[in-house]
Amino acid sequence: MMIIVIVFLYFCLLFAISRWTGRRATNETFYRADRQSPWYMVAFGLVGASISGLPFVSVPGMVTSIGMTYLQTCMGFIVGYVVIAFVLLPLYYRLNLTTIYSYLGQRIGRRAYKTGASFFLLSKMTGAAVRFYVVCWILMACGMGTSGGNSAADNGWLFAVVVVVMTSLIWLYTRQGGIKTLVWTDTLQTACLFGALLLIIYKVIGELGMTTGEAVAAIRDSELSRVFVLDDWVSKQNFWKQFLSGVFIAIVMTGLDQDMMQKNLTCRSLRAAQKDMCTYGAAFLPANLLFLSLGVLLTFWYQQQGRALPAAGDDLLPQFITLTSHSSPLTTIIFILGILAAAFSSADSALTALTTSYCVDICGRPDDERLRHRAHIGMAIVFVVFILLFRVLNSTSVIDAIYILCSYTYGPLLGLFAFGLLTKRQANDRLVPYICVASPVVCLLLDMLVGRFTGYRFGYELLMLNGLLTFSGLWLSGFRR
Repeated sequence: MMIIVIVFLYFCLLFAISRWTGRRATNETFYRADRQSPWYMVAFGLVGASISGLPFVSVPGMVTSIGMTYLQTCMGFIVGYVVIAFVLLPLYYRLNLTTIYSYLGQRIGRRAYKTGASFFLLSKMTGAAVRFYVVCWILMACGMGTSGGNSAADNGWLFAVVVVVMTSLIWLYTRQGGIKTLVWTDTLQTACLFGALLLIIYKVIGELGMTTGEAVAAIRDSELSRVFVLDDWVSKQNFWKQFLSGVFIAIVMTGLDQDMMQKNLTCRSLRAAQKDMCTYGAAFLPANLLFLSLGVLLTFWYQQQGRALPAAGDDLLPQFITLTSHSSPLTTIIFILGILAAAFSSADSALTALTTSYCVDICGRPDDERLRHRAHIGMAIVFVVFILLFRVLNSTSVIDAIYILCSYTYGPLLGLFAFGLLTKRQANDRLVPYICVASPVVCLLLDMLVGRFTGYRFGYELLMLNGLLTFSGLWLSGFRR
């Protein structure tokens, strides 16, 4: 009952913002917020939208297996955001784009345009479904008094109800104002997310009987706080693999992602959008450091309580919340509020971007409001289906699952944009769809064969390989203009 009340009250607040921002909304408002968004609000809201519900689950749990080496990837993110701010954003603003994939149509051809948009639709739908899956799973676990184990997982019908209700709420408050509404709601939700994170850290420090200074010193001295891996080139956590992967992940999953760029394109000017992107990028490293620090503190708590660490790192925080819920109900409330804020800020922008891309890129009807309303409903339905499918198929750590999936689906986007920006050749537009489908298939086969015969397993660097194969295919198919 407590979860239902929190969801209801939180939704009422979001719906009030939606009614205010959605008055006299047009398609231009839904797609680009009339190009009137303050850059600092966009930057702050982007932090919450990009974090989603995952760090509450997966990032704290990472410390049990790979320490703080994820920060190496986050360092790469910063470089990637600088590239976006000073290479991609000037291009998007100069062409006055509503969706970024229309650039491919101007540079390469119609089939490249449709292929890029289609890969985005698949990539975003898949990634957003994974993220929202986590949240619904956690809400069920908290409501049933488990840590996300079999009791919650076995109730498929209840999981389906939770997914349908939550998605319907998101559709309801985004249906009018679209991206204009999200600029404001994401600001609120990011504030709730980090407020919840800091309060949970404060709670764990109190449970450990430490002062803040003692907690900082304990985290610093812990063997789990290792950041850099410079001595093992085979390891997936090697610095250069993680750093370079972070650069390309940021470029692809932000700079080539309509969801993330759509908000940046609502700023009043290019300069404002660049300030927004650089500010957002600078905030990402300390944000993830907080989540990893929480993970280290939680391992201290399990040791102090004489409890074994959960077998899955994703259970580290949810199990703590469940074990302390009877003695501290407030902690559960804070956790649920934080996970809701993270989930809604990610899923609402995904549905809006998917609707925008479908109407503008696939259908080519940006002014058709009736189509936009129908497409928005349709995307919400497909979103639910994807979440339920992922629940059946998922068997790996959630954050790794997203990056692995995106290595296959975002790779062709990286190759398409790199070819357009870095060369003057003209690709054979008729062959573009086949090249973009073949590249992920070749990557999958290479990963299987290399792993079988050498023992080496590709990590996030698979994204770069995928993009390189797409780029090479386009180059070979083309000619100099």
